[in-house]
Amino acid sequence: MKKLSTSALAKQIGLSSKDLFIKLADKGYIQRENEEWQLTDEGQRKGGEYVESSKYGKYITWPEGLLADEQEVSSEINTGAGYSETLTARIIGAHFDISANKINFILSELGWLQKGIKGWVVTEQGKKLGGQQSEDRKSGIPYVRWPKDILERKSLKESIAQVQGTSSESEPDTSPDNSADSQKSDVGFREKFEAKHRSADGHFVRSKAEMLIDNWLYMAEIVHAYERKLPIEEDVYCDFYIPTGKVYIEYWGYENDPKYLARKKKKIEIYSKYGFNLIELNDQDVQNLDDVLPRFLLKYGVQAY
Repeated sequence: MKKLSTSALAKQIGLSSKDLFIKLADKGYIQRENEEWQLTDEGQRKGGEYVESSKYGKYITWPEGLLADEQEVSSEINTGAGYSETLTARIIGAHFDISANKINFILSELGWLQKGIKGWVVTEQGKKLGGQQSEDRKSGIPYVRWPKDILERKSLKESIAQVQGTSSESEPDTSPDNSADSQKSDVGFREKFEAKHRSADGHFVRSKAEMLIDNWLYMAEIVHAYERKLPIEEDVYCDFYIPTGKVYIEYWGYENDPKYLARKKKKIEIYSKYGFNLIELNDQDVQNLDDVLPRFLLKYGVQAY
């Protein structure tokens, strides 16, 4: 039987090469590993083979009639670029040209799914975005399927850009939940209080209290980020983020400033809206971090010392 390269097969059935790669990934014939497409066992059973070429290097070929049983394959271009009604991590990864494994960890970081004993389980936040719990028919391992509009989620695209090292300052979000006033409030605060206090791990923070919190986390050997953007559509930044347990820490100072209190109220509402794990610290807490933080962190499965 005649064998065709993926690009030649795509041309034969009227798809772009990228869309065919996504389709083959969705069927489980190939998967993204080490930034390259690799044949799966299922792909080999379907006749996929590696070919070495002095001109093109290593690539995959397929039987000419691989997709002959599918009617009007090219029409899928107009109904979702070759996607199924819902998308797996493999398809999302193919779309953004990264591995399915990285996609799952990014989705976990966003709080949309979580690691199960085996596989991945959709969270309540993920369900709100249309995530559907599924399981592999053969192994029973759970995974999540997503609606097509997940590809246009600002928070997902920003997280992927950060992982790929292509992120840049995003355009202001003008959605109803992220008004210009709230953006100006957050930006104004960050501009007013310059990050000039250097903590033990090299972070530059905006106050002595934040420096004490950062130093405490560093000395407790707890991996953390400073002023990380929340993984949501709104442009909101936390004070500290702890990946283990997906915990956010906010230090509240300036309690006599009405503008600050209004900003604080809006941020707390956002944390509540998305169900994020939040630890709130005030000046008294900062003076007793050894007693306060271990207890707060333990609530979210983060052990100190």
